[in-house]
Amino acid sequence: MKNHTNKEVIDVLIIGGGPAGMTAAVYTSRAGLNTVIVEKEAPGGKMIKTEMIENFPGHEAIMGPDLSIKMYAHATSFGTSFEFNEVVHVKKISEGLFEIHLLNEKILYAKTVILATGTKENELGVPGEQRLYGKGVSYCAVCDGAFHKGKDVAVVGGGYSAVQEGMYLKKFVDTLYVIVRKDHFRTDIVAVEKLRSMSNVKFLMESVVEEIIGETKVEAIKVKDLVTGKTQELKVSAIFPYIGATPITQFVSDLKITDESGYVLANPKMRTSIEGLYVAGDVRDVPLRQIAIAVGDGAMAGQMAVEYLQNLR
Repeated sequence: MKNHTNKEVIDVLIIGGGPAGMTAAVYTSRAGLNTVIVEKEAPGGKMIKTEMIENFPGHEAIMGPDLSIKMYAHATSFGTSFEFNEVVHVKKISEGLFEIHLLNEKILYAKTVILATGTKENELGVPGEQRLYGKGVSYCAVCDGAFHKGKDVAVVGGGYSAVQEGMYLKKFVDTLYVIVRKDHFRTDIVAVEKLRSMSNVKFLMESVVEEIIGETKVEAIKVKDLVTGKTQELKVSAIFPYIGATPITQFVSDLKITDESGYVLANPKMRTSIEGLYVAGDVRDVPLRQIAIAVGDGAMAGQMAVEYLQNLR
């Protein structure tokens, strides 16, 4: 279909090709809608960088790249196409018509848009972190903690997430090191005391990680004591940084659909305050960020987009 500008108009444009975006595409493309996913990297999102996934229903264990390929094949089998690019701005120009600007200055037009861009974890910014991502460097203890049963691991951070993930990890591992930059935690004392009461948990307060060591996987970390200036090397098989995450929503910052942290706000049907604009996955304001939840969000967003376009017609 072409609009008054004589440009091709896409039925459903999905921004982000992770599990949420690709699931939404399955629903919209199966319904016969022209569906395009804009993804700046490889299909799969964080899955593509995750070595093994053991908590996705139907798969006792599956490698992240393999699950990504399966989801990609499923979505494209119904006609979904991919535009490998980055979205820099989205605006609604009329009822049932959005204008999407890409990094290469290309402009797309769509009747409805689904935001599924996810988040980017805040990194420690130390040597070895990016190189060993998915090989012992993980930002999800629920996803990867079970791979390190009986081993020593480290959690970095002094907030709620670090403490909660530490509580999860301590039942698997031999020794859990909790590394905190400050001399205190930024969460409730009850949760901290529960963690402190565990015999296999060791706290390194006023300390920072300076390097992650390993050739093909994490083997150790170098930790500096900020009070004494001394460094020590800890033998660990994994490190879990929990120093926050940033939702990828800069390109819709002017639409007033996010909370103060940048996460997209929506109702249970994935609808934002802008008609025809939906959200799915980690970029949404949710208490738990998992593949299974992203897939559920994607299914809901996709089906709601189908119904929206039916009513629009």
